[in-house]
Amino acid sequence: MGGELKNLIKVWILAISCLSYCYLIASKFPKGLLRLISLFPVFYLFIILPLSLSSIHFCGVTSFFLVWLANFKLLLFAFDQGPLSSHQLHHKLFHFILVACLPIKFKPNPPQGIVTKPHQQSTQKSYRVPLKSLLLVTKLLLLLSIFYAYEYRQHLHPYVVLALYCCHVYLELELVLALCSTPARLLGFALEPQFNEPYLATSLQDFWGRRWNLVVTSILRPTVYDPVQYICRRNKVGHMWPQLLGVVATFIVSGLMHEVIYYYLTRVPPSWEVTWFFVLHGVCVAIEVWLKKKLIKRCGRLPRAVSGALVLIFVAATGLWLFFAQIFRNKLEEKVITEVFFSLAFVRSIMT
Repeated sequence: MGGELKNLIKVWILAISCLSYCYLIASKFPKGLLRLISLFPVFYLFIILPLSLSSIHFCGVTSFFLVWLANFKLLLFAFDQGPLSSHQLHHKLFHFILVACLPIKFKPNPPQGIVTKPHQQSTQKSYRVPLKSLLLVTKLLLLLSIFYAYEYRQHLHPYVVLALYCCHVYLELELVLALCSTPARLLGFALEPQFNEPYLATSLQDFWGRRWNLVVTSILRPTVYDPVQYICRRNKVGHMWPQLLGVVATFIVSGLMHEVIYYYLTRVPPSWEVTWFFVLHGVCVAIEVWLKKKLIKRCGRLPRAVSGALVLIFVAATGLWLFFAQIFRNKLEEKVITEVFFSLAFVRSIMT
């Protein structure tokens, strides 16, 4: 454990050094091709850095932050777009590094002319902050309960263990992303939430666009969705096709990036199930968008309870079929559980 922690520290020292170069040197190049070329060494280093980590948790988080989030944000930065652009970020080195490598998204300032009354602000804060903290504490307790249940997994039905692991993935992902955004919150930044209770989604579009991993959604929109829409409209590809093709292209890129992260975790060649998972969901979201525009005025909406249940069943069924297939084939869940026990034992040894 100690050796892996040292590797993690080395990786992030090098990553911070690369981002300092981006801020101090690459930003001096004019936006466009020249700045993009100056960032190529950073792209390369960010791709290979996670390979020096063997821990599932350390490697998974690092590959997500550097290979996906940071590289995509820097790609936008090359053209002075996205969260690192000069008009989005009041540039200070520390702020630049935080935004580049952490899963944070700033809340937009309220439009000028709209004034929120003081008593409304205090009421909103008094309700939202305790409720959000209570939800996080509840989810932490649920995650700890799952860890405790793992000790008795040999006595549980395999499907029960599978359900526990799926809940474990969601809870740990949300808590880790919330924890990683803490430095920005301590500095006073107002941040968008990373998740918005995805189990309350009423459609696939609602699940992926407004509730699940919103930081990724905010990065994929300017890097994939908007360019595809622009190209389609420029070539006059019809009225609805730009939006539908943009949706499918976004899901394809997301699937490919998940495939990359799976490679870091398993170190085996891709089997493409996770890519097909996102292709399937992209096509389904596109069909859903088309149906809403064509049929919703005639047929109305399904009751929330019905549509919500259908969404969760579809996500769970396709997830078990395609998203988790490579994880289970490579026994990754057993490695994760082993790491959990090892980490808890390591923490107990430090505390005692």
